[in-house]
Amino acid sequence: MSTYVLVHGAWHTGAEFEPVAAPIRAAGHQVYTPTIKGNRPGDAKTTGLKEAIQSIADYLAENNLKDVILLGHSYGGMIITGVADLAPERIRRLVYWNAFVPNNGECLNDMVPPHYIGLFDTIAAERGDGSVVLPFPVWREAFINDADLETAQRAYNILNPHPMATFTDKITLKTNPAEMPLAKSYINCTEDIAMPHSHPWHPRLSEKLGLFRLVQVSGSHELCFSDPARLAKAIMEAGRD
Repeated sequence: MSTYVLVHGAWHTGAEFEPVAAPIRAAGHQVYTPTIKGNRPGDAKTTGLKEAIQSIADYLAENNLKDVILLGHSYGGMIITGVADLAPERIRRLVYWNAFVPNNGECLNDMVPPHYIGLFDTIAAERGDGSVVLPFPVWREAFINDADLETAQRAYNILNPHPMATFTDKITLKTNPAEMPLAKSYINCTEDIAMPHSHPWHPRLSEKLGLFRLVQVSGSHELCFSDPARLAKAIMEAGRD
């Protein structure tokens, strides 16, 4: 039996990982699905990256979790990298699912195409509360392109405003991911065009891990909604010893 901690991406909470957690639990593993500070109901949208990372490091400590397979989705890659730097003794393996892989001094916006930065800046300025949201057309076509319209709309209605500072704050690491002496895996959904294929998740970001296991699976950036069972299988392949 293994212990998995699934860390969500931007606009999500841990609750969206529960349909993915169920098959992993059915296979005999423990699974935790925390929500990052800034994404919890009622959280201020002024949360920065350091606070967000600390919230998951604190979650591991408060629940006395050790020998953890720590997965991060998308923005969650920023979080698990920071947690691994703070508390490597609690982690067996890092798993990045179409996730950002930062080196010291990088922010999430350093790794996205310019059109996203312009979009986020415009939306954040309009909202005026420190948060950013995704327009539905971008969500529908680029993030959940493997789902029908009803599934896409239902999933979109669950999303919540995300603290913009976590995209612009630069991460502080003692050790870059490639030099971390932890096992690492990268799950790449082959139809994921949240990052255009001219600016891909894999191998552009995955290769920053140094030595890693690659698990490729058909699906979009939001496979947690469109086929949670398929994603659960990929996570267990990525997490096995």
